[in-house]
Amino acid sequence: QVQLVESGGGLVQAGGSLRLSCAASGRTFRRYATGWFRQAPGKEREFVSAISGIGTDTAYADSVKGRFTISEDNVKNTVYLQMNSLNPEDTSIYYCAQKERDSYSVNSGDYEYWGQGTQVTVSS
Repeated sequence: QVQLVESGGGLVQAGGSLRLSCAASGRTFRRYATGWFRQAPGKEREFVSAISGIGTDTAYADSVKGRFTISEDNVKNTVYLQMNSLNPEDTSIYYCAQKERDSYSVNSGDYEYWGQGTQVTVSS
């Protein structure tokens, strides 16, 4: 079993930056792929970014490409999402998730473990 805890959300002005963290505990000796998803009120959960279990492969949604960067710290069992040039359309609850495979997926249904989410609000 894996437990995931997100942190780093908050309120920021348009053009600002935030760094989200996803701390994993439990069976973290396995190298699971990690994904970031977000869900705004009244909208479906959407893929944001993902990293493979060994950190060699990454993926980004077109809407965040060039602005967001995913990375990992294996010593701390933590995956980060650096978000720059934020705009109001990025306002959402951001969730991290892990799947019991090295390869990432852009489909939320492929992930077995989820955090509780962290709110990101970008004001104009």
